[in-house]
Amino acid sequence: MKRIIFNTLSRLLIIVSLCVSASAEETWTQVRSKNFSLVGNASEREIRKVAAQLEGFRDAFGRLYNRSRQDTAARVTVFVFKDDISFKPFKPLYNGRPAELAAYFQSGTDMNYIALTPEKRIAHPYAVVYHEYVHLLLSNNTSNAPLWFNEGLAEYYSMFDVDGKQRVKIGAPVFEHARLLRESNVLPLRTLLTVDGSSPFYKEADKRGIFYAQSWALVHYLIHGREGARFRKLQTYFDLVASGKPLEESFRTAFDTDFAGMENELGEYVRRAHYPTKIATFEHELEFDAQMQSARLTEAEALSYLGDLLLHINRLDAAETYLREALALDPKSAAAHVSLGVLRVRAHRFDDAKEHLEKALALDAGNFLAHYYYAYALSREGMDGNQFISEYRPETVERMRAELEQAIKLAPDFPNSYYLLAFINLVTRENLDESIQLLRRAIAIAPDRAEFSFVLAQVFVRKSDFAQARHILEPLMQSNPDPHLRAQARRVMDSISIIEEWQAQTRLIENQRSTERASLATNMPMRVRPAEGEQQQRGALAHIECPAGNSAVLVVETTNGTRKFYVSNLTRLKFITYTTEISREITCGALKTLLDAIITYRPAKEARRGFEGEAVAVEFLPKDWSEGN
Repeated sequence: MKRIIFNTLSRLLIIVSLCVSASAEETWTQVRSKNFSLVGNASEREIRKVAAQLEGFRDAFGRLYNRSRQDTAARVTVFVFKDDISFKPFKPLYNGRPAELAAYFQSGTDMNYIALTPEKRIAHPYAVVYHEYVHLLLSNNTSNAPLWFNEGLAEYYSMFDVDGKQRVKIGAPVFEHARLLRESNVLPLRTLLTVDGSSPFYKEADKRGIFYAQSWALVHYLIHGREGARFRKLQTYFDLVASGKPLEESFRTAFDTDFAGMENELGEYVRRAHYPTKIATFEHELEFDAQMQSARLTEAEALSYLGDLLLHINRLDAAETYLREALALDPKSAAAHVSLGVLRVRAHRFDDAKEHLEKALALDAGNFLAHYYYAYALSREGMDGNQFISEYRPETVERMRAELEQAIKLAPDFPNSYYLLAFINLVTRENLDESIQLLRRAIAIAPDRAEFSFVLAQVFVRKSDFAQARHILEPLMQSNPDPHLRAQARRVMDSISIIEEWQAQTRLIENQRSTERASLATNMPMRVRPAEGEQQQRGALAHIECPAGNSAVLVVETTNGTRKFYVSNLTRLKFITYTTEISREITCGALKTLLDAIITYRPAKEARRGFEGEAVAVEFLPKDWSEGN
């Protein structure tokens, strides 16, 4: 989450209106360092200074944090504005106005943006950038760190400071946190450890402060207390929780103390209010300014960069203005066409999106984002309001696969391409073994992207490999900080249980005596009668599509053609069999044989065009059953 640094002095500035101009009086410069691309209207000297600061922090963090993996799945571009006046039009909006902040970090799956001004307006202007960059670096190294640790470690490193070419300072007190801890009641440790993205201690401004302060204090204590011995046990604790072990048992096993013991230790640490700063001295000098190159940007290039920044902070109207102006100055700007294409996808204007992306491909066939977003636009085009799709046309599948294969060839470390290609395979029920490899590659690149693991679990469900699916879903249910994803994982687990129950029922029937089987075939009562407003359709069940969660689509072949019935919640669908013939056929995907069935359903509303209605019951029939039985 962004930590906002407010600057009261900015209230004294003249408010200037948003003006689309990178005027001739300004020089926009691009500086490329070893790991960052920086653009700005500040002086080249200032931009290089910012680059050196970030390179030094990145290098030091890697050395201090167990030489963590430093490469990021999404590129990092840094905007360096010469002053707050030029920065203001490109800040996120809060209550309809640009936020009064000194810097911000905007993460994204395709691009990460840092925006700041080098004006000396606050005591520690890089704190918010360091905080958010730690989140980015942590995401490359762990997929199961809880929210308190992510925020606590980011706050700890936000006070990073360079002390020469081989020395840095970390862990300096965050005085606002120390003050709040003195004046407020701290959270019980169990509460702190279980805060997630839906918790009021994370979402509500009047409660968020104590969560950040106590998370920082706990991380500070784990690093500095007992010579850091307990900090080294953190990964053991994370792994135990992810495996499904109870929270307190995991804590006791990892740290050799219970919640009460740690609360006492942390309470004493906070009462002493002594937060020592750690001086780290390295054997080799830090890398600050290696491999820097600079170039002047054209006005069109500057406008294109600014438009994409506005797109990523969700200021869509302003983004369109800047991107259109960039194209007016340079119609051959592939980057501007890509950004406008993405903007059109967000607005569900898919024809316009494809037009811009096709222009980008014609101008720059080596732009991997143009290939990826063209496939992405095609994949979203047929989705309903709930982002559900049951099938793609064959020609659409062919084009999406071609674009994604090219995107992977051009940018093999961009995980979104692998993910989207696997999702297409899941929808089409094709190349599922390939999809497993694609998703494992994506997870290796970006282990924090839990949605990759979630789709991998669905691929295993489609293959009826429920053991592998459960192995993936259980950690998502137990420890993922996103409550929505936890709920989705739980729904898929419920779906697995339902499918396994169906299969168990059919195996029981299969083992009954032949006389009982004959009795079922000749003396079967119809146990489902349609309620008011419901209808029935007889046909042959051919597919059970399980796109996400516990929703499903039943594909039924009838004498009048193929009919589709949606299931919003599999747990509420009645499933009844009067035959032993179905055996182990029931699973997600194409059934091995067509199954004679009667579907009881509620007719579809206008919003569900393409479906006959919502299925409420499925009755499987013996082969020789007729209406007269």
